Amino acid sequence: MQMHIQKTDLKDMAKKMCNLDIASLVTVAEDGLLAARPMSNNADVDFDGKSYYFTYEASDKVKQISGNPEVQLAFEGDDKLYVTVTGRAELIRDKAEFDKHWVPELGQWFAQGTDTPGMVLLCVKATHAKYWQDMEMGEWRA
Repeated sequence: MQMHIQKTDLKDMAKKMCNLDIASLVTVAEDGLLAARPMSNNADVDFDGKSYYFTYEASDKVKQISGNPEVQLAFEGDDKLYVTVTGRAELIRDKAEFDKHWVPELGQWFAQGTDTPGMVLLCVKATHAKYWQDMEMGEWRA
């Protein structure tokens, strides 16, 4: 049996993603190889086409995004749900934006809160998202 791709809107894609926290963030390294690592959106899961992730300025992922902002996110959820999001990453260094996306649990990685030196916020602006769940498959494009 072949799956049929359903075109979906951003609202329906957001419903699929509302409980997804951990993603594999895939970037392109300087040598052209793909690099992936787990990232948490810290329960900031009201997907509106953008996803946010805190990290450190000196990290490899920030260097890779600075060289090539094209990224992909891969999520796995309950009930055999898989979602991929393709988009462009933007590096945010504005403390007011940090405050909008901060949750107390981040303190375990960023001891000085939104004043942690060297902290940066990654914003992935989606251009395409796709999900698979059992025999259902859906796709959204910006």
